[in-house]
Amino acid sequence: MRIRSVFALIAAILSAGPLHALDTSLGPVTVTQMASDLDEPWGLAFLPDGGFLVTERNGNLLRYGADGGDGQRLTGVPEVFAEGQGGLFDVLVPRDFTESGEILLSFALPAGGGGGTAFGAGTLGPEGIEDFRVLWAMPEVSGSGRHFGGRLVEAPDGTIFLTIGDRGTGPEGLDAQDAASHLGKIVRLNRDGTVPADNPDPGGAAPAVWSSGHRNPQGATIGADGALWVNAHGAQGGDEVDRVGKGLNYGWPVVTYGRDYDDSAIGEGTAKDGTEQPVHYWDPSIAPSGHMIYSGRLWPEWSGDHFAGSLKFDLISRLDPGTPGGLPGVGGWAEERLQSDETLRVRDIREAPDGSIWFLSVGNGAVYRITPGT
Repeated sequence: MRIRSVFALIAAILSAGPLHALDTSLGPVTVTQMASDLDEPWGLAFLPDGGFLVTERNGNLLRYGADGGDGQRLTGVPEVFAEGQGGLFDVLVPRDFTESGEILLSFALPAGGGGGTAFGAGTLGPEGIEDFRVLWAMPEVSGSGRHFGGRLVEAPDGTIFLTIGDRGTGPEGLDAQDAASHLGKIVRLNRDGTVPADNPDPGGAAPAVWSSGHRNPQGATIGADGALWVNAHGAQGGDEVDRVGKGLNYGWPVVTYGRDYDDSAIGEGTAKDGTEQPVHYWDPSIAPSGHMIYSGRLWPEWSGDHFAGSLKFDLISRLDPGTPGGLPGVGGWAEERLQSDETLRVRDIREAPDGSIWFLSVGNGAVYRITPGT
């Protein structure tokens, strides 16, 4: 199996697009363009046959073969509320795809003259998604085009995490702290959209809620220990990385390391009883999106490191949990910034089954793969 995957990687490299070098602390690596001419790519997922899927925020879902190239625009994608930051978000290929044939999508569902974050599933067929159905949608809809969240993650037990932003209610709005609201929350659901019986408050007003106090989480992943990790946009400063636990409150907008855009203070400070501290934060903000914890398969030195894209500074942030970062308040982690012409507005970052690192560039409208050497 290992030999076959190596040959597949070599074949893909030979057939893919232009090669570029990217300098890292481990020496130069190769960046290969796998797909181009994309309109605001948002989510990326790998298929068992070596191909991959890419979402575009405007509502398109594209399928590519293992060698990239020209994508196939798939049919059967749900209608989306594509205003502001809204639209089609993440795509998830679950672990049972070989048996079920299902894929999951998160998106802004049009409703009430606006939209709200939702997810659904359908079977991936030769031409598109068959029998797509909405499985869960937040009941709070708004015409605001801001802060939808939208990342999908499959937990080890098969439940689904979906991130939801505060919809731009800002420091004055306390929706992210309201136990009866889904705004500024992460929800946990069964694959069929029902609420797991072991959620924090399955009989409450918002039974799907798993954690609260999030501003706009657009990166999420599962660690080797099964824990959920997210990164979230702060205001002016205060982008953060959180290890998310059941029923915990991550503070927004009562506590934050950021300041408002007029440079005024937000909330009550950087810490308060009953709220969790981030493990890392960025100040100034990098506008993080996408979150990956690397296995170390191709670069053992990076095993366990966290990677996030930056929409603001056009880079990939690599965080090393084993090296202190010296941040006031939380300590944080040491950071390396990987940057090249290819890393323009990085929206998503993933580890492929062969250990290569893939990312989506909104600025270039492209999919790239990072492999060792030059």
